[in-house]
Amino acid sequence: MNYQPRGISDQALQGPASYLSEIGAAEALLKTQATWDGVTAEAVARMRLQNRFKTGLDIARYTAALMRSDMAAYDADTTKYTQSLGCWHGFIAQQKLISVKKHFGTTDRCYLYLSGWMIAALRSKFGPLPDQSMHEKTSVPALIEELYTFLRQADSRELNDIFRSLDAARKAGDKAKEKALIEKIDTFKTHVVPVVADIDAGFGNAEATYLLAKKMIEAGACALQIENQVSDEKQCGHQDGKVTVPHEVFLAKIRACRHAFLELGVEDGIIVTRTDSLGAGLTQQIAVSHKPGDLGDQYNSFLDCEEVTAANARNGDVIINQNGKMMRPKRLASNLYQFREGTGQDRCVLDCITSLQNGADLLWIETEKPNIEQIAKMVDRVREVIPNAKLCYNNSPSFNWTLNFRWQVYDAMKEAGKDVSKYNRAELMKAEYDATPLRSKPMSVSVPSRPIHPSARASSTT
Repeated sequence: MNYQPRGISDQALQGPASYLSEIGAAEALLKTQATWDGVTAEAVARMRLQNRFKTGLDIARYTAALMRSDMAAYDADTTKYTQSLGCWHGFIAQQKLISVKKHFGTTDRCYLYLSGWMIAALRSKFGPLPDQSMHEKTSVPALIEELYTFLRQADSRELNDIFRSLDAARKAGDKAKEKALIEKIDTFKTHVVPVVADIDAGFGNAEATYLLAKKMIEAGACALQIENQVSDEKQCGHQDGKVTVPHEVFLAKIRACRHAFLELGVEDGIIVTRTDSLGAGLTQQIAVSHKPGDLGDQYNSFLDCEEVTAANARNGDVIINQNGKMMRPKRLASNLYQFREGTGQDRCVLDCITSLQNGADLLWIETEKPNIEQIAKMVDRVREVIPNAKLCYNNSPSFNWTLNFRWQVYDAMKEAGKDVSKYNRAELMKAEYDATPLRSKPMSVSVPSRPIHPSARASSTT
């Protein structure tokens, strides 16, 4: 029975190579126990095959290796991207994967995405909550465990149907069908796929992040997505008012996730780092800087500051040295500090490069709109430093994708000097435009193709 990740060999996960060898192993065991004569070797073999993954850590190790294999395949061929389907209940996950497998014959490059906003809205005992990390942190690993319980059940159900067909073929004396069904068992494709799990901003400091990460990994998560917002000021990614933390604070949480993976023996664990800087105009604190140009100094360079003199200094001022000048960062009544307007993209690029240079595996840039050119330009800049950087792009149901794409195509056509007089930009959702060039993908109209490694919050992906 082949539970190997594609291109990955792991005997501990793979187990015996075939259905018949599983039966043989069970027979050898039963021969040593004279009083177990009511137990049949084939029944034991079937039950073992229906419960290949004994623990969440078995699942995490298997799916991490699978995801690493998919990432390598994507590096070699960017048409081999993955898609992640959002799920807030195990039954939904099960039915999605059953449908995917039934339609495509495989679950290859199909993942699940466990979103923090879905848990806040649908799984909290406090009732429906906004996406602000106010739900119980234990609800996250609980949902991961639930997802995999249902996916393992899908394996068990499908295998049981094959076992029944095998029994019927034997009863009918159909040797050819019996052989074909045993081959089907040996090449069975599991419904267990990677789950990319949202740990929000870690639900506290680095220690709290580490403790929650362990629970999520033990439940089966092979990929953790963590964001650079302030944990107790966290906002939905598409909203204003977001507050970020200096890089060193965020890097400590990345290292906390890596420590959790390594402690539990999931050496291939994946960390997805999300930057919310594009829509975050505030920071919780001024970064510590020891010398000009270091990471803290780069972070502080984006602050909205004014020069301080003896004449305009105020009581309680916080003052930093920037290029030999005494500067006062703009501080709000909430004690938060403000970034200069128009610095969001530059901060995102620095966030991405810094994260990848400090242990992250994949990137997530949270945007306020589904603008392909906007995201592509930032990724291009990241790839100038890290050529194989890979992006998880959020195909969020919060957006009207059709309308936003049509706007982008319209604007690109207008910029290129094409005639757009027959279109009304304010009414581009009208059905009369369905058969026009507005249906083109904006990437093909406005910018060169830039491959991404998408991870979708919703089951419908673009």
